[in-house]
Amino acid sequence: MFDVHTLDDLQLLRETVELECKLAQGQDGKGEVPKDFWPTYSAMANAHGGVVLLGVREKEGEFSIAGLVNPEKVRGDLFNNLNNRAKVSANLLSDADVQEVTLDGKAILVVHIPPAVRKQKPVFLNGQPLGNTYRRLNDGDRHCDEEAVKRMLAEQVEDERDARILVGFDAKDIDTESLRIYRQMLKDEKPGHPYLEQDDFEFLKSLRGWRRDRQTGESGLTLGGLLMFGNWSAIQEAVPHYFLDYQERPEAKTELRWVDRLVPDGTWTGNLFEFYRRVYRKLIADLKVPFALKDGQRQDDTPVHQALREALVNTLVHADYTGRVSVLVVKRPDMFGFRNPGGLRLPLEQVIRGGESDCRNRILHQMFLLIGLGERGGSGMPKIYSGWQSRHWRQPLLREKDVPEQTLLELHMLDLLPAPVLSELRTRLGERFDDASALERMILSTAAIEGVVNHSRMAEICSDHPHDLSMALARLEKEGLLLSQGQSRGKVYHLPGATPVSPEQVFAAAASFGYNAGSSGGNADSSVHIDDSSVHIPQDQAVEGAAPAGATKLQRDASGCLLSPLLDAPIVDNLAELTSEVRLELEIRAALPRERRRLDPEAMSRVILSVCEGRYIRLSVLAELLDRNPDSLRRNYLDTLVKDHRIRRAFPGTPTHEMQSYRAAESE
Repeated sequence: MFDVHTLDDLQLLRETVELECKLAQGQDGKGEVPKDFWPTYSAMANAHGGVVLLGVREKEGEFSIAGLVNPEKVRGDLFNNLNNRAKVSANLLSDADVQEVTLDGKAILVVHIPPAVRKQKPVFLNGQPLGNTYRRLNDGDRHCDEEAVKRMLAEQVEDERDARILVGFDAKDIDTESLRIYRQMLKDEKPGHPYLEQDDFEFLKSLRGWRRDRQTGESGLTLGGLLMFGNWSAIQEAVPHYFLDYQERPEAKTELRWVDRLVPDGTWTGNLFEFYRRVYRKLIADLKVPFALKDGQRQDDTPVHQALREALVNTLVHADYTGRVSVLVVKRPDMFGFRNPGGLRLPLEQVIRGGESDCRNRILHQMFLLIGLGERGGSGMPKIYSGWQSRHWRQPLLREKDVPEQTLLELHMLDLLPAPVLSELRTRLGERFDDASALERMILSTAAIEGVVNHSRMAEICSDHPHDLSMALARLEKEGLLLSQGQSRGKVYHLPGATPVSPEQVFAAAASFGYNAGSSGGNADSSVHIDDSSVHIPQDQAVEGAAPAGATKLQRDASGCLLSPLLDAPIVDNLAELTSEVRLELEIRAALPRERRRLDPEAMSRVILSVCEGRYIRLSVLAELLDRNPDSLRRNYLDTLVKDHRIRRAFPGTPTHEMQSYRAAESE
């Protein structure tokens, strides 16, 4: 639970996606609910909730107390508006959610905004959802587009999305071989089940793959029946955005290269049942099974096998097949990844804790349950977590991404606290490391492994409350166990002696020779997330504001790119310095955005990754190539690509620096 008791507590806070401060002084200085509170209320309610502090001033990332002269008046105005349906569609707050706290003799209000449940979304303003619905993203409160609002409305009224009867579809659209294999699996799992005596049509009806609506009299094939057993051509007609993708990638890094891939290509049915059977075999093909005996028989089904089965079934039965994102399953030497379109229907903490279920596709879920796949009653995610913990691997990472809406589950086969890292930290920090809390040791270990760490990165790794993460990072910095760069949401931390490369180090020597890097990009103050594969160097090579060792040898390669011994790739810092061949190559890769002002976000992302392949591209140069505003390019695309580990920054310690440069992660 978010808690503030002292001025020191307030100074430790940083405005994040779950925290915002508003002055709330009003025109007369006596206090009022500010107008910009309401978009924040809508945005947090439609995302993951959050906290708003009324009566707190924020300046350059530092918070101070302004106070409220009449907090009871502000509280009364707040609840009057919350209960006014012309102002806001739903009041999610109780008296306990609005707390008056006195700091330094001044009163402030701490407003806890819970996430809205599915039946309450969208939470919108001014009596109209379209154009008045917001969602909390990394850099503030953003309008939801019409498609996102309509999806929330559909989620609100449809308890099971796969029960829809498909007009014009019939039993001919079902793959009979898939149905036959499913029947055999049911026979193996539950011999003598009464469904087994039915013919195919009655069998399909019993599975609710075909149903009759008692109110309308309409009958036909359900979406669940078609997705589970249908033919590829029929599925495409019913759900145009439906796509399944399995990729086996050869290395432990983010990249687009694969050694094995399975997608609907006309050689198989493309339905969920066959996808499950094929992909599960691939997932466990190289899994090391510890030798174990039970009643004299070797057991090949371990908790890890069970976790992978549950993760795969979960992905398929919770997907929103009207979404524009594909179902994606990835196998890498270090991890398994699962992605499905659509967000979680329950709060993240509830899903991880288990005990409650709100499945998006209940017919599909029941079909898998009948043949012994999947878990009942919200116990699936706890089973995944326990399976991974049985091997002492890093805690599964379950998260949501808002644009486009999707749910991601990563199962890393890595120790959280590797022995060599612990030994190094004990040598470097001595007893101070052993005296640190478990969370603080995890933060220090992550900083040692990844070079830099920040609040959002730790939120991905562990399940601790965001407030606890903020306090732990602040304590480590105060005690000198971590050093920091940047402010507010752009703040990153590193171990003493491991300072990230800075633009000044790379460009200082060039500047001393009259080097001109060309026009600088905008210096946006929007918050960003750092890449987990950040470049970092020893302290003795990282003197702030001075040219690094060997900087006098700074030069350009044969293409005209700037070279630096501190970076692992050259930098395109000025198009005028490039050879005509390289410049033409980059312009060809960037042609689509130059020709079309309106471009699909994923298409723009692909262009950016192509342009940034193999080299760091300075933001201003990238903006020039794509014919886009640098600040908009950073906020709308680059920050998201960094967060998704698809692109990396040359200077992770100063994410919004005007000389920031980007390189596609798959080219590492």
